[in-house]
Amino acid sequence: MNAVAGGGSFVSFPALIMAGVPSVEANASSTVALLPGSLASSWTFRRGLRGFGGVGLRSLLAVSVAGGLAGAALLLATPQRTFDAVIPWLLLLATLSFAFGRDAGTALRSRVRIGRRPVLVVQFLLAVYGGYFGGAVGIMMMAAWHLLDGVDLKAITPARTLIVSATNAVAVAAFIALGAVWWRETLVMVAASTLGGFAGAHLTLRLDARVLRAVILAITATMTVAFFLRTR
Repeated sequence: MNAVAGGGSFVSFPALIMAGVPSVEANASSTVALLPGSLASSWTFRRGLRGFGGVGLRSLLAVSVAGGLAGAALLLATPQRTFDAVIPWLLLLATLSFAFGRDAGTALRSRVRIGRRPVLVVQFLLAVYGGYFGGAVGIMMMAAWHLLDGVDLKAITPARTLIVSATNAVAVAAFIALGAVWWRETLVMVAASTLGGFAGAHLTLRLDARVLRAVILAITATMTVAFFLRTR
């Protein structure tokens, strides 16, 4: 899911909670578990890596790393009860981004153009979200980048994959250093996500994107409803 369009956390995060991991630690462990898959996809896409719209890849990576670290710190400072209450709304935001993010970016682009500096500011804020929760952050990034004139969404998929990986990597370092990872459950997911990352990057070239998008949206919507019901 992450290699194709994002959304892997909609499976890994609920699975960890169902396995008995507390929500804050489940979110941290999910990020750790999915990182190898993202790195595997980034390696597969490496030949297509480049900046866009006058924004260099190094600049995007720098602000993303800073934002990811800030988001991870914010997550670890969030009380368990508060995070439990926020989860359904984060899932809803991510689901809406999957459903309408690309179209929203296209619609805004007909009215709005933004330059290099605003893109970097927006990128930092999205990276904070990515380090904190991360659902659909790749879609949000691509929608924001689309507001730059002349950006080809398909061509920037490799950059999106690498930048999301970098955002998650710094968050993972913080989670590990502060002991927020449940390793037994996480290591099982690490093995599966690595295989999934390689397979997913190759499958994107073969599978019908519309079918995949519909399946991912169905999963995200179902999980969002389930978590709203869980908090009642």
